[in-house]
Parts: sequence; structure tokens; C-alpha cells
Amino acid sequence: MEHRLPTGTPGEPGAAPLPPGRLQFEQVAAALLADGVVAAHERERIRFSAQGARNASEVHPLVLLSNLKLAASDGGDLNLERLTEWLAQRTGSRYLRIDPTRVDVASVTAVASHAYARRHRFLPLAVDGERVLVATSEPLAQEWLRDLQHLTRLRIELAVVNPLDLHRYTMEFFGVTRSVRGARGDVRGEANTTLPSFEQLVELGRTGDVNADDQHIVHIVDWLLQYAYEQRASDIHLEPRRDMGRMRFRIDGVLHKVFEVPPAVMTAVVSRIKVLGRMDLAERRRPQDGRIKTRSPGGREVEMRLSTMPTAFGEKCVMRIFDPEAAFKSIDQLGFSPQEAAGWTALVERPHGIVLVTGPTGSGKTTTLYSTLKRLATPDVNVCTVEDPIEMIAPEFNQMQVQTNIDLDFASGVRTLLRQDPDIIMIGEIRDLETAQMAVQASLTGHLVLSTLHTNDAPSAITRLLDLGVPHYLLSSTVNGILAQRLVRTLCPHCKQPHTLGRADWAVLADSEAAYPDAATPCRPVGCLECRRTGFLGRIGLYELLPLGSRLRGLIRADMDLAGFNRAARAEGVRTLRQAGLEKVAQGLTTIEEVLSVLPPPDESSALPDP
Repeated sequence: MEHRLPTGTPGEPGAAPLPPGRLQFEQVAAALLADGVVAAHERERIRFSAQGARNASEVHPLVLLSNLKLAASDGGDLNLERLTEWLAQRTGSRYLRIDPTRVDVASVTAVASHAYARRHRFLPLAVDGERVLVATSEPLAQEWLRDLQHLTRLRIELAVVNPLDLHRYTMEFFGVTRSVRGARGDVRGEANTTLPSFEQLVELGRTGDVNADDQHIVHIVDWLLQYAYEQRASDIHLEPRRDMGRMRFRIDGVLHKVFEVPPAVMTAVVSRIKVLGRMDLAERRRPQDGRIKTRSPGGREVEMRLSTMPTAFGEKCVMRIFDPEAAFKSIDQLGFSPQEAAGWTALVERPHGIVLVTGPTGSGKTTTLYSTLKRLATPDVNVCTVEDPIEMIAPEFNQMQVQTNIDLDFASGVRTLLRQDPDIIMIGEIRDLETAQMAVQASLTGHLVLSTLHTNDAPSAITRLLDLGVPHYLLSSTVNGILAQRLVRTLCPHCKQPHTLGRADWAVLADSEAAYPDAATPCRPVGCLECRRTGFLGRIGLYELLPLGSRLRGLIRADMDLAGFNRAARAEGVRTLRQAGLEKVAQGLTTIEEVLSVLPPPDESSALPDP
């Protein structure tokens, strides 16, 4: 996808223009002062710094100025991005921030050589049949422009970008392209598969700048993982195809294509990842699971869960990224309202009973459970989990992984945990009657049990357990409450705009006119550089909390009427997922379309099939 460019405006008519050629510190500083961008008390600092700038002629003037941390005349800070935007306006150019997920790396690196692009400080960003979009940090040094136009026979469009971003992406894009080319003749996998412990730490990013001597596949995988961290990806998809394999990132729940590589390189990349995840390199016919523990570019430890499966063109690999900062959040960060937070806290702080979290795959159930357990796992409490697989290693828990090849399933895992003197037990998922019976047994013997189910809403969890074969009298005496949840994309705070909704719009979500919000500030998506022009940035939870009081417990029967149970729950004050979504729309956090995209139809209250 190509970049969409905001149109810049020229500098003030009376300001002296910058001379053509490479930017010089003294000239740029003088222009800043002439335009009144810098606070008056910073003038002497700039003049004094101009003397030292002569010794750093290879460093871009905007980088030197940003390092001074100057105060702007409007009271803000003159950081590098703001200085770049000023330069674009001063030179009558377009301003752009590079979004690497929108760049077709293979095509743009074919426009010019790495050495030529680096020497003239430019980087192609998009190519089509009529034009080439080129980023530069030197908008007045255009001696290369005619040569590039003659070479490509296309129209050249220029945009001014942050000089540090330009240098970084020039190195990365040309470096990974060179590695892909080199890997075509060197697609062997890595050798050492004898890794000593469950938590192997793979150190990435130690090779520095790209050199011709780099190991090509290692560099591609290194770049891919760090790239995913920086783009806030939750999943990495490596998909083999007949002609070119695709690499895609899931960001805020939406997949974005980021790169394509030849089939032989894709095979080698998947093999490298399998080695890091201690998977069987020789086995390509069966699905496999693995995990990698590594560090993000910022130094935080990050875990990735790996899954491979055979496809028509080779092994497909999906890596799910678990950042501790994202997996362990406070109740407020998860998106609970104050009432929901108080109700959820009351449920999970009971000494015994079953608390269930329901929703489809990818609705944030694991994050909710981990964040809750993190808060409950005090030094005087023994928290044990049985999971398939272990999503995140947490030092506060005692975690056990299901291994069906040795008959260690959820039920036998819970049976083992009951002999480990636990206070709180977390079961990854209740899938069958035996696991459900063990959960009931654990709660009856004085333990708090947390688990997940796949159902559309909270009341359907009761009928799901009844369908599995759990007696109704045991459910009514052990289940404390149920939380149903979904994740919706949140509007970008940098560009969202107020938007008026009529009664017909609210009626799509509201159950009745009485549910229409009295005070609402709905907004609509616009799109900006911060959100990659999608209009959305991040996600937030919608929650339906169903605590089981004495009246609702009395309605749990073997032939339970789910519709009647739903009506009784609403009479008890339970707020549905639709009402939670309505509230988030009224607060200007998301849109009606986003809420409707994750909710089941209003007349559908049945269990989801097992994934």
C-alpha cells in the first residue's frame, strides 16, 4: 500500500529562503530564529552551538538541533519530528512520517542502489506505473533527482522525513533485501538444537549495521522479530506460497502484509524459527508447537508462542507475541468501568467457587485471567495453573503445561494440583465433562477456580456446562460468576473527530429508548500518521459481568430456560455486551460499526463450537 501524503505549506513569505544544496547548521538555525519558532531565551544557546557544529558536519543539522532540546516559542519542545515538519513547511515540501508497514520493500529497493541512496540521503517509499515517491532529509540538495528520473522514466515526488528514520530504514530495507538475495544461495537451517532449559533466552539485535558478511537467514529473522515489536504486532504470520511467501503482522486485530520472500527463503526462515523454538526441524508433515523467549529492542523480555502446520506450499508458521506489559495490566487498563471493576474484584476475592471468563478466540480472556492472577498472587497465596499451552511465564505462579502425549490433560492436571496445597487454581479451558467435574470438585473442597469457556455471552456458559453433563445442583452451588468479553479497536486520540449520532444510529445498539445515552460525545475515525491512517489505535475490552445471586442460582435447572434466565439476569442489573459497547461509543472511545463487528446477533445466545 502506498503512503498518502499530507500537503505541506511554504514558509512565511517574508522569510529568507534557505540556499540550495546540503543543509548547514548555521543556515538552518538562522531560519529557525527568523521564523520565530524558537523561544527568545534560546537564541544564545543556538549561536554558541553553531561553533561546535562545524566539527560535526556529517550529522544532519536537525539532529544537532533536536539534541539541544530547545524550547519552542509556543512553550512546547522542538523535538526532531517537529523540526522536520518545520523544514518541510519552510521549503514548501510535503511532510511525511515513514510507516514501514506500508512500504513494499522489494520494489522500492530496486529503484536505486543502497550506496547511491545513502550518499544522497534519499529512500524510495512507493512505486507505481506513473511515479516514485521518494523520502529525503535534504529537500534542497536535488542533484540526484534528474538521474533518478532518467533511470526510472517516472515522475519523482519528494517528501521530507525525519533524518534518523531515513537513515534507519535505508539500512534496514536495503539490508534485508540483500539478505534475501544472499539467502537464495544459502538456505540451510541452523544446527544447534540441543537447548538445555524450558526458558531459553535468544539474544537478538547484536549484529549492528548490516554487513555483507552477515548470516542472511539469521539477519532476516532478527529484523522480522524486532520489526514486529516496534509495530505493536500481536501475531506474525509466515505463509508459504507457490511464487512468493508472505509475511504479515496482526496489529490491533487486523492483518497487514509487510514483506514477501522467495519460497526457498521462506522455508529457511521457518526452519530458523523452529530451531529457536526447539521444534523438530526434520518433521514437516505434522503440526508442531514451540516457544521462544527473547528481548524486545527496548530490553524487555518477551515470549512468543509458535505454531506450525503443513500447507500445500510448505509449513505455515504463526508466532503469537506476549509482551509482559500487555499481558499483565491493571483492571483500569483492561477497560473495566468502575462498577465492573468492583464486581469482578468481589468475585475473584472469594475464598472458593468457580469464576468463568467466556468469549471467542482472540477476545482477551488470557490477558484478563493473567492480570487478575498477578494481583491475587501475594506471597501468602499458592497460585497453580494448568494450561495448554502456557501463554506467559510468570514467576508468581506455579504453571503446568498439558502434554497429551503422556496423558497429562486438563483433568489429570487439576487432579495433580489438588495434591499441591493450592489456594487458587487456573484451568486454561474447560473442554470436556471430566475437566468440568474436576473444577467442581476443586471448588467444593475450598479452592478458588478460574477458567475459560467458548460461549457467546455470560448466561450461555451455564447451558454449556449443563450440555457437558455437569449436574445443575452442582453448578448452582459452585459457580460464583461469569465474565463475557470482547475486544474492540479504539479510536485514535490524535485524529478522531466529534460526530453526531441520531436516534436511529443509537437504536442499532440500544435495547430500548430508555437505554439511549443522555450525555454522549461520540466520535468518528479520521486517520493520521500515528494510526497509519486507519483511524484506530489500540484495543479495549467490552465486558458482561454476571454474578450469580440466590435468585439466579435458583433458576439453574437441568431444563433451564435460557431466555428466561437472560431476562432475570437483566432484572438483577446485569449489563449486556451491547450495553457495554453503547457506553464506549458514547464516551467517544470506539464506533458503532466496531462494536457490531464483534458482537453476536441480538437473538443468538448459544455456545460457540469448540475451536
